[in-house]
Amino acid sequence: MSLPLDLLMFAALIAAILVGYPVSFMMAGTAAIFALIGWVTGQFHPALLGALGQRVFGLLTNNVLIAIPLFVFMGVVLEKSRIAEELLETMGRLFGAMRGGLGVSVVLVGALLAASTGIVGATVVAMGLIALPTMVRNGYDPRLASGIVCTSGTLGQIIPPSTLLIILADVMSNAFQQAQYEQGKFSVETISVGQVFAAALLPGLTLVGVYIVYLLIRATLTPESAPALAEAGDRPSARQVMRAVVPPVLLIVAVLGSILGGVATPSEAASVGAVGALLLAGARAEKNARLIVAGAAALGLVAVLAGSVPVRLQRSDTDMADWALGGFLTLLVLLGLAAILQSVWRAQKKEILTPIVTSTMTVTAMIFATILTASVFSLVFRGLGGDVRVEEFLTQMPGGPQGALIFVMALIFVLGFFLDFVEISVIVLPLVAPILILMGHDPLWLAVLIAINLQTSFLTPPFGFSLFYLRAAAPKEITTRQIYRGVVPFIMLQIVGMAVIWFAPAVSTWLPRIIF
Repeated sequence: MSLPLDLLMFAALIAAILVGYPVSFMMAGTAAIFALIGWVTGQFHPALLGALGQRVFGLLTNNVLIAIPLFVFMGVVLEKSRIAEELLETMGRLFGAMRGGLGVSVVLVGALLAASTGIVGATVVAMGLIALPTMVRNGYDPRLASGIVCTSGTLGQIIPPSTLLIILADVMSNAFQQAQYEQGKFSVETISVGQVFAAALLPGLTLVGVYIVYLLIRATLTPESAPALAEAGDRPSARQVMRAVVPPVLLIVAVLGSILGGVATPSEAASVGAVGALLLAGARAEKNARLIVAGAAALGLVAVLAGSVPVRLQRSDTDMADWALGGFLTLLVLLGLAAILQSVWRAQKKEILTPIVTSTMTVTAMIFATILTASVFSLVFRGLGGDVRVEEFLTQMPGGPQGALIFVMALIFVLGFFLDFVEISVIVLPLVAPILILMGHDPLWLAVLIAINLQTSFLTPPFGFSLFYLRAAAPKEITTRQIYRGVVPFIMLQIVGMAVIWFAPAVSTWLPRIIF
């Protein structure tokens, strides 16, 4: 009787990760060791590794994944330029006079930052440094305050654009195509990043609403846990609110609007977001930002004119009006370029350019290293027959398709206690998603359910990343026990959110059906 090398391989990987070794190295190392054992025992043919080069090349030329470093850059720029601080301060003064108002302002700022940065760590740390001490100082229950900050930071995973949704879009698209091939269809449909973004938008906003309703009910039933600010300060003027809120909202509209409207691909929209974030940071750092504002307006006008009045100067029938329009667009582009260079110079002068580039490279390298080595792991796992074993297990699960989905969601939830969302997305989902789709589950609905589940993994002790981020940023009087206990009600709210999507799938499928 041969050893179940596929099961031993997966168990060895989980054990190595729990010991603390870097995930990407362990995936590649585990795959190499078990490929060798499988070759010696006759359970794995080394010729399968010949497909590895093609897999790596396909990942590196994947147009969807190109958007990841650009969205990461956008988020890091907004973090380093301290736009989050201005948002928190303004929203806190706006809502602070009501019970639970500061908590509501933190949730709203978390949603805005989620849609404009998509980086959990940056949001949690910023709010942990700014909002958490203020809430505790004004009488908020430390557990509630910690839970609000941790949970609001994780909204960056479910509200588009986010790195998680981009990876999920790629994984679910491949799974959807694989399921159609197994059904004998060779003219296959795909899932785009825009469809996943559209599917996740309403569920993300639903979660924001659930958090706010919970905070208001909690503040009403136990006023001492979320009191109004004793010294709310001057209420901000409409101009101050607009100055804090409008720039990130414009950036969100530019990025999401271009994707959902079909004007730009995700990578093109991500480049728009990266340039827009850089211009916002430059305008905030510059006392006289007329050049940057004019350049941003010029680039916006170029986008509008290029889409409505295309210029084709290489044609033989061009007239003076075409050349005049071409010259005008050239001047606008030069003005925009000057604004970008001014923003870069201001970032360098403020000594934030190097940290921005370093953080972007570090996060991008971590994500792509995990994706690439996961491809090695999945190739060997499938070669050992692991995919067949998973399919047989899920298809024989009691309860049919619903039972299989409940098991997979429970598995992802438990793995979220120990593994990062990238690891779960690129190791587990390629194995189970095609089978679930073959069972009849809608791929977009499934992607949103999994996204909310993976978002919860940031909150679950002992290895929830939001908990670590907040522990590093929280005041010393906030204990780790208080942080862990504070997130428990919000984990329950996450489960409520998943239940809403489960029993009302139209929340996730209506918008993509209307747009696409």
